[in-house]
Formats: sequence, C-alpha cells, structure tokens
Amino acid sequence: MLTRRDVLQRLSAGFGAIGLAGMVNAMPKQQITPRAKRVIFLFMNGAPSHIDTFDPKPALKKYEGQQPSGKLYKAPQTSGFMSSPLKFERCGQSGIEVSESLPRLGSIIDDCCVIRSMHTDVPNHEPALLMMNTGNIQPIRPSLGSWVLYGLGSENENLPGFVVLRPTPNIVVGPALWSNSFLPAEYQATGVITSDMAVDKLVANVRNPILSSTQQRRQLDFIQRLNERHAALRGHDTALEAQIKSMETAARMQTAASDAFDISREPAKTREMYGDTPFGRSCLLARRLAEAGVRYTSVYYTSSNNQPWDTHSDHYKRHPELCADSDRASAALISDLKQRGLLEDTLVVWTGEFGRTPYSQDQKGKDKKPDPMKRGRDHHHTTFSTLLAGGGIQGGLAYGSSDELGMNAVENKVHVHDLHATILHLLGLDHEQLTYRYAGRDFRLTDVYGDVVTDILA
Repeated sequence: MLTRRDVLQRLSAGFGAIGLAGMVNAMPKQQITPRAKRVIFLFMNGAPSHIDTFDPKPALKKYEGQQPSGKLYKAPQTSGFMSSPLKFERCGQSGIEVSESLPRLGSIIDDCCVIRSMHTDVPNHEPALLMMNTGNIQPIRPSLGSWVLYGLGSENENLPGFVVLRPTPNIVVGPALWSNSFLPAEYQATGVITSDMAVDKLVANVRNPILSSTQQRRQLDFIQRLNERHAALRGHDTALEAQIKSMETAARMQTAASDAFDISREPAKTREMYGDTPFGRSCLLARRLAEAGVRYTSVYYTSSNNQPWDTHSDHYKRHPELCADSDRASAALISDLKQRGLLEDTLVVWTGEFGRTPYSQDQKGKDKKPDPMKRGRDHHHTTFSTLLAGGGIQGGLAYGSSDELGMNAVENKVHVHDLHATILHLLGLDHEQLTYRYAGRDFRLTDVYGDVVTDILA
C-alpha cells in the first residue's frame, strides 16, 4: 500500500513532496515540556521599591546625600541618595536577603526565585504598565493572558480561561492591560470587581430569578439553534462565534461560578491566613480559580488610590503598610498552593511595572534637610525586582544583580520581554513560534525580542 508520503512524492513529478517538506520545516524543531499549567500574576500597581524589598544596598549609607550622576532619564529633584532604614535578613536555607517589611515571603523564600536585574523601557506608568502586561508600550497589542489562552486554550468549559481581579474599576490604563486586541474575542479576559465578595455581585446574573434549570436549558437550546443558523448564514463570522461561546460559558457558569467564586466556603482559618483585605480576598479567590481550572488570573493591587505603590512622598510611612498587606496575602497564596499540591504546576509572579529610585524625591525642593521619613522615591526603570514561585521555577535563587547603589541592572540582565518568553516557555510555549497573523504580518507577544532565562528553571 502507498503511504501518504509516497503519493505526494509521485504526484506532479514529486512536487507534492516540496509542500510536505515546507510544512515539516515550518514545524517547531523541539517540543517544550510544559512545567506549568496556569499562571497567577500578582501586580503591585504603582511599582514597589526594589531597594526596600528584595535588593539590599548597604553602600547607599556611604553615599547618603550625594547627588546621582551618569546617564539619567530626567534631572532629579532630590537631596541625594537615600539609604533604606529597613533591615535585611538572610532567609531560609538559601540565605537570600529579604527586607523586614516582607517577613512572610522571607519565610518561604526557598520556594521562590528573586530576579534582581529586571529592567524595562521607560519610567512612566502608562507605557511601563502596558509593557509588563502586553509586551508593548502602546495600547495596541494583546495581553499576556490572552496570548496564553490563545496558545493553550482553557483548562475547563465551565469558567472563563482568563480572569482579572481588581477591587475597583479605577486603574491606570484600564482594560487595555488585559485586552485581547486583534486576537479572536474568545481570548478576552473576564473582569471581576472584588469590592463585594458576594457571588452574585462578583458575577452578574449568575442566578436566574425566574426560570428553573430545566426551563433555562430548553430556552438555551432553542437560542443555540437560532445562533447556529444565524452564524451559518454569515459565513461563521469569528466575532459572532466568540459571542456564542461566551454565552455558552455564561450558562455553564451559573453552576460552576457559584462554587469557585464563593470564598465563604473556605474555613475561617484559611480566610484569616490571607487577610481580610481586598488584596487578601482576591488572592484567595485566585487560588480557588486556579483549583477550578482557570488558566490565567491577574490580581491587581489597587485601592481608592489607583496606584498605591507610587510613593512619591511619605515613602517610609506608606511602604511598610503596603508590604504588610501584600506580604501576608502573597505568602499565603504560595503556601496554600504548595499545601494543595498545586504550586508545582502553577506559576506565581509578583511584580510592579518598574522600581523606585535609590535617591530621594523631595517635594518642591524647599527643605534643605527634609525629614527622611517624609521623602519619597521616584520612578526607576533601569533595574527592579520581580519574584516568581512554582511552575518549574528554581526556588531559593537570587538571580542577576544591580550595581552597588541599585541604579542599573548589571549582571544577567532580564528585560520584560525575557520574563514573558520565560513564562511562555514554562507553559510549554515557544515565544518565537506563538504567532498570530494580522494586517499582513505575524505578531507575537515578545515582538522580535526576548530570551528564555534558562538559569532560573528548575
């Protein structure tokens, strides 16, 4: 019997084999073994200070008050370098130094990797937020979560594959951070406002107040037949098909969401472990969603101040307060996932859009000797820190470094594109092969950049 290859070789004097060879060459040369199935991305809106969290700089005391020099993004309004009053302790068996403002994360640092050499393109919130969330400084590209969902699909049929949790609609940039952009609409995120944790507030119309489940099923089956006819007459329009799929998911969510989104089902001890704050409750909900098969969950740390970590003033009053909340919930999430056997295939990322300056930001520059506790730190993009845990990441590792003053990444530098490439790699996706053709060209999350940071992989 002739094989398919034989037939192609004999057809048209062997020209059929040329097409086959092209197809073979177009395939990825190496399959990537996935280490993670899902991602929980914890985003500290406004940007935490690397100097006061994961990147100790004792040399700042030596240069206290001296003016920064060299290439700066803009001329600073500063009274000079400002050392951190916070103590750093060596934590865990790995001995990684972590600030006293993050004691709980310090206690589980052996499960985490700290990248101390992150850097991004610009120190302005909007473009840096977009870069970290979409890989581009303009609001024109699909988000990381949408790319992941496009590449892998959903783990479940009853819940959205990509969920965004935030306590308030007020967030800098807004929906462009989790947009599907030119990817098909089925890869868009489901946004959830977590200010009220009642299930029917988290997910609108999750319960039908009039029809029984049997009546709903009959109604939905009828609507489905109408939708299928409508789609067939319109050449199976992708936007219409995505809308139909979203309605099907919404129908199935009436049962699944009532369980997955209900954190009141958790024991009081577990809820206390996360903390009774908007961020704590969101992290607990993120764990429940991961358990239920949600592929990608973003948790934004915002408040009535839509950029709470943007500490231009009163830095050493605000920083410890923010850290206390984030530290408790983030460490609880990682520990909880580990206890349930979920951490090994769930990647947790903790980061902001950039870091903060090693020198002070003085308000209006009026005081020659301003109170150090009232001074702030400005935006800083040339180095910052990101923490990762689980999902194939090597725990107990501090990777890369900045210079002695925390001004610039100098060793094993990691750009946001590299971070994105690494996240996709851990999920079993090749960032160079994951493309989508739009407007006559192939697009990818990392554009024409990015290298997988193989040194941090377990």
